Amino acid sequence: MGYKVAVVGATGNVGREMLQTMVERNFPADEVVALASHRSVGREVSYGDDTVLKCQDLATFDFKGTDIVLSSPGASVSAEFSPKAAAAGAVVVDNTSHFRMDPDVPLVVPEVNPDAIAGYTKKGIIANPNCSTIQMLVALKPLHDLATIKRVVVATYQSVSGGGKAAMDELFNQTRGVYMNEPAEKNRQIFTKQIAFNVIPHIDKFMDDGMTKEEWKMVVETKKILDPNIEVCASCVRVPVFIGHSEMVNVEFENPIDEEQARAVLREAPGVSVIDHRQDEGYVTPAECAGEDAVFVSRIRKDASIENGLNFWCVSDNLRKGAALNTVQIAEILASDYLGK
Repeated sequence: MGYKVAVVGATGNVGREMLQTMVERNFPADEVVALASHRSVGREVSYGDDTVLKCQDLATFDFKGTDIVLSSPGASVSAEFSPKAAAAGAVVVDNTSHFRMDPDVPLVVPEVNPDAIAGYTKKGIIANPNCSTIQMLVALKPLHDLATIKRVVVATYQSVSGGGKAAMDELFNQTRGVYMNEPAEKNRQIFTKQIAFNVIPHIDKFMDDGMTKEEWKMVVETKKILDPNIEVCASCVRVPVFIGHSEMVNVEFENPIDEEQARAVLREAPGVSVIDHRQDEGYVTPAECAGEDAVFVSRIRKDASIENGLNFWCVSDNLRKGAALNTVQIAEILASDYLGK
């Protein structure tokens, strides 16, 4: 017997990817419901090659009888409807930022802290971390187990798909406009500055201390998921790439660790693919990671400026491991280990 699953935000980038990921991984669902705002009611979304789902209205949907909800609307929408779904008896795996730092809601990366899923019973909600946090922690977990991380300094290079379809359209339209001698302002609605042929050191809102909310997320989520004693300094930058986040990560450890030890443990780590050759094309870029499930790690090398320091580069498809895949993986563990159908 399978599960009844509702996908909230089914018409968005992540919602569509969730549906595709469920099919690819043969998620044990007997019934799948696509939910969206009233503007998208009746709109069709694909569920695999042969099935088309018609979107139903989230505002009027009765969650009674639904086992699992995979939710990726805006945070304000999730704040209203995820508790309603949980109250009706469903378990919600929420991909928005709203519940992540709630102490009664587990924040989970399956390769890092799968046991935290058991905490779903407090509110009926499990939170999916920020996309940039997920890929970094998949790579950091085996290194932390090996040599204990003290401090992480990370610079991210985040694709526009993290801002949704409208952000992807803005990059496309601005890029086309450059070649047509159109001013960037004509095609700027989402980003604070021109994104085509540019980089923007600003993702999400500014906070009082000068950090952006995106940078703050990486700090506090790392502490909640991996280890509260790890200090994190993050700088998050939006770059003109459609899909795939990249990160240059500097790590300081409590105990000695060398490149070969790091490379060996990462090769054995779940969810990690090491492509690290010191030659042309011996590393992975966002262009190669789009559509892939793994977190790719390259350019592993010693940081000679500190004791017990390493640098590495990692890239991952932010719509898959950074969102949809991580959400479905959580649901798979929930279904197999906790719900017991």
